[in-house]
Amino acid sequence: MRVVIAEDHALLRDGLTRILEAFDFEVVAVVDRGPDVLPTLLECKPDVAVLDVRLPPTFTDEGLQAAIAARRQAPGLPILVLSQHVEPLYARELLSDRRGGVGYLLKDRVSDVAQFIDAVRQVAGGGTMMDPEVVGRLLDRSRPLDVLTAREREVLGEMAAGRSNAAIAAKLFITEKAVSKHINNIFTKLGLPVSEDDNRRVLAVLAYLDS
Repeated sequence: MRVVIAEDHALLRDGLTRILEAFDFEVVAVVDRGPDVLPTLLECKPDVAVLDVRLPPTFTDEGLQAAIAARRQAPGLPILVLSQHVEPLYARELLSDRRGGVGYLLKDRVSDVAQFIDAVRQVAGGGTMMDPEVVGRLLDRSRPLDVLTAREREVLGEMAAGRSNAAIAAKLFITEKAVSKHINNIFTKLGLPVSEDDNRRVLAVLAYLDS
């Protein structure tokens, strides 16, 4: 699987390269400046791109804008955006694209290699992945969710991260039957359509957060 990396911090850039190559990804290009991202993506046409939100020269949103521009010119190009902080505005803008193949992950998660690789694979496969911490921040800024129990909020966060019922059950140490019950309760309470498709489930959550 071919990957393009856009990251200005040398140590993290090298670390991402080593991790990806250790899991049989082929890093075909590495860039460290915002203006280089779009032409590199369009030239290389990778299976997935891993991009920092803030890149030189302005360190604002070059990576995000390049990601959005690339998906306009190459619809469906899978992109996983990395960010140092929880930035809900950036998350909303990127994930408003309902075609899938997008993700938003905090850089701290890279230290959990299994989680990072899982996120890259999810996005490369056309899924939608959102960092649970970002989901939590969006929930706090959206509307009160007093209708949900604490466990249902946990499950909602895991759903937005793109996890299947089985993966949620393993993460929260509960049964798949319990997960299914929580999800049905969540959809009912939030007025969302029930769906077993992982990508559509994430999009339903995002639609709620955007409302």
